[in-house]
Amino acid sequence: MSKNFMSIDQHGQTQHDLGAHPRKTLMERLGCKHVGKMYRDKIDGGAVHVGYVIGQHWCTLYEVKPFEGTL
Repeated sequence: MSKNFMSIDQHGQTQHDLGAHPRKTLMERLGCKHVGKMYRDKIDGGAVHVGYVIGQHWCTLYEVKPFEGTL
């Protein structure tokens, strides 16, 4: 099963079914050719890549996984 992603921008707008290559898909959907990476500080220092800045959209990415609960 390949990875699938979704994004939420700073206004709460969502983009679903971004597939395995979310940067490319977001660029196509938002009509932009320039992308910047977005980072968040880690508690123990450093930073982690959490999404992209595409045009006026600050898109945070989330990996979508099937829920498998226990009985």
